[in-house]
Amino acid sequence: MTSFEKRSSQDNLKKRGNIHPYLAGNFAPLRQIQPLTPCSHSGSIPEEVCGGEYVRNGGNPVTNEDLGRDAHWFDGDGMLSGVSFRRTEKGVQPEFVNQFILTDIYLASITSSFLRIPILPSIATLVNPLSSLFNIIYRTIRTIILVILSRLPGSLQAIKRISVANTGVLYHDGRALATCESGPPMRIALPGLETVGWFNGKKAEGERGGEEGAGFGGDGLLGFMKEWTTAHPRIDPRTGELLLFHSTFAPPFIHYSTIPASHPPTIPTSPLALPTRLLNAAVPGVSSARMMHDFGVSFDHTVIMDLPLSLDPLNLARNKPVVSYDPNGRSRFGVFPRYQPDQIRWFETGPCCIFHTANTWDDATFDPITLQPRTTSVNMLACRLTSASLVFTAGNLPIPTPPVTSSFVSREEEQCRLYYYRFMLSSNSQKNTITDQFALSRIPFEFPSLREDRSMSAARYIYGCSVSHGTFSAALGRAVKIDLLVKMNVETLIARGKKDSCKDHRKCVDNRSVEEVLSSTDPNDPIQAFQLPPNHFAQEPRFVPRKNGLSEDDGWLLTYVFDESQLAIDGSCPPDAKSELWIIDAKGMKEVVAKIHLPQRVPYGLHGNWFSDEQVKGQRPFESVRTLPTRSIETKGRGLTRRAWVGVRRRIEKALG
Repeated sequence: MTSFEKRSSQDNLKKRGNIHPYLAGNFAPLRQIQPLTPCSHSGSIPEEVCGGEYVRNGGNPVTNEDLGRDAHWFDGDGMLSGVSFRRTEKGVQPEFVNQFILTDIYLASITSSFLRIPILPSIATLVNPLSSLFNIIYRTIRTIILVILSRLPGSLQAIKRISVANTGVLYHDGRALATCESGPPMRIALPGLETVGWFNGKKAEGERGGEEGAGFGGDGLLGFMKEWTTAHPRIDPRTGELLLFHSTFAPPFIHYSTIPASHPPTIPTSPLALPTRLLNAAVPGVSSARMMHDFGVSFDHTVIMDLPLSLDPLNLARNKPVVSYDPNGRSRFGVFPRYQPDQIRWFETGPCCIFHTANTWDDATFDPITLQPRTTSVNMLACRLTSASLVFTAGNLPIPTPPVTSSFVSREEEQCRLYYYRFMLSSNSQKNTITDQFALSRIPFEFPSLREDRSMSAARYIYGCSVSHGTFSAALGRAVKIDLLVKMNVETLIARGKKDSCKDHRKCVDNRSVEEVLSSTDPNDPIQAFQLPPNHFAQEPRFVPRKNGLSEDDGWLLTYVFDESQLAIDGSCPPDAKSELWIIDAKGMKEVVAKIHLPQRVPYGLHGNWFSDEQVKGQRPFESVRTLPTRSIETKGRGLTRRAWVGVRRRIEKALG
C-alpha cells in the first residue's frame, strides 16, 4: 500500500458520531489492494470456471476524510475485485486480486497532500433538496479550479476526463472495460486488473497500433460531454457488437453509438452482414437532460427511456435540485431500429424510475411481400421503481414527497419490481401503444442478470437480488443489504400475465410475499429464491453455464458474500474481516457447491461480470499500463518563479480542501 493510500475516513467519521450508512460496516471504503493471491476453498469448483475470472466493480472513495452527509453509494473511485481460477497441474487454484482503477481523478487525488473531500461533488449534494444554491455552485467551482490546477505546472496528473469508472465491467472485442456515465469506458487487463487506458470507440490508450482519429465525442466544443457513456453498454451475443448511448446536458441530450467487433476470432455472421459503426448519432425527441442509466437492446431494436428523473444544471434556475423526480410527469420509451435512431417511435405511460433493464427481445412474423422477417413488437423486462427514493436513501437523505397533482397519476405503493413491457410496432396501428405492462411478482427485485448467450432473445430465466424485509428504498440511516438471490421463470410468468389480461400496471402476476415464495415446495415454481444464512449478505450474481447443459438454467451463480457477525459492536469492520466468493447451483437455487475464502473483505459494490477462459486468453495486446506516481513535486534547484508558483498552488489546494 502506497503512502498516498494510507488515509483513513472511518476514524474521522466516528469522531463526529455520525457514520454515514453507506460508509459504515462492509460499505466502508477499503484501502488495501492485493495482487493475484492464492486462496483456499471448500467444496467442489466446477470445471467450467477454470481459466476464467469473476470481477466486480464498485466505488471506494480514496479521499474521504471530511464527507459527513455529503456522501452517496454511487460516489467513489472505482475499485475492481476479482477471483481468477488459474489452471494448475493439480486442477485449479483460485486467486484473489483487487485494484483501484487508475483514472485521472484517482491519480490526481492521491498526489494531493491537502484534499479532505473528493475532487468531484457528491451525488448527495446534487440530489439533496436542502442543498443551498451557494453550496452547489461552490462545489462545482471547486471542481473546475482543481481540474485547471491539474493541467498547470507542478501537477503529476492532468485531469482530462472526470469519470471514476466505478459502476460496471464488461468484455468487448478483446477488451475488458470498466464503465461509468461521466466518461468513456476504461480498458482493464485480465487477470491482474491493471489499468490500460481510456477507450474512445476505436482504440484504447496503451494499445499497439489501432485506428486513429476522433472517437466518442468527436472534435466539437461539447465533445467531452458526448464521451459520457452509459454504465450499461450492451454486447450482441451473435455479432459481438458494442451498443451504447451518451447522455449530455445540451440538445438533443442523447447520442448513440454502435461499435462492431473486429479482433479475431470475431463471431461468425452472414457474409452479407457487414459491420456497421455509428459514433454519436443523435437520438431525436428526448425532452430534456435526464438521469438515464440503462436502456434496452434487442437483436434489431433499441429502447431509450425518457423518464421523469432529470439530471439538469438548469434545474437550479427553476428552484429544483440538479437531480429531480417529477411524480406528475410521464415515462416515455423510444423504440428505433438498431442503426436508425432517426426512426424513433415514442410510447408513453405513467411516471416511474428504471435504473436497470433485464432483457429486451423482438417478436417477428414472416412478411410475404419482402420475404423477410418483420418485427411486430418489442418486449422489455426492467426493474421498475415507483419513485426516485433509492437516489435519496443511497445518500442518507430524507425522501422528498412532492404532491401528485396530475389527473392521470395515482399514488402507488413504494416498490421495485420486475416489470414486463410490450411495445407494439404493427404498421396498421393508429398510435404507438404499450399493449402490456405489468409486474411479474410483488417481491422486491433489482440488479438483474441472465445467461449472456440468451440476451436479446426470449430468455426463460432472469436472476436478481431481493431483500427479506422492506424494499430497495431503505429507511433514513439504513443501507440496503441483499440477503436473497432470486430466479424467475419469466417465460411462464409473462404467459400467465397475458392469459389473465393483466393490463393494470399496478397489478402483479404473482402476488405472493417473500415468505410465501420461500415456503414453496413446488419443484416447478416459476419463482425460486436462495436465502442466505443469518447475518450474511450477497452482491449482484453472475451466471456461468454448464458445458453441454440440458437446460438454460443449468449452471452456477457467482456472488461475493460477507458475514456481518465479523463487525464490531459499533458496526465498524475490523481490519482482518474477510469475504467469500460463493458458487451456487443455479438450477436448484439451494446448494452452495463451493466457497472461495478471500484474504480480505470485498465492500458491497455495484455491478460485476464473468470473463471466460477464452476471453481472458483472447485479449488484445497492449504496450503500457497506467501506474502510480513515483515522485513528488520538487522545488529545490528550480527557478524563483517556479518555487513561488508551487507555493501559491499549495495554498490554493489547502484552501479548497
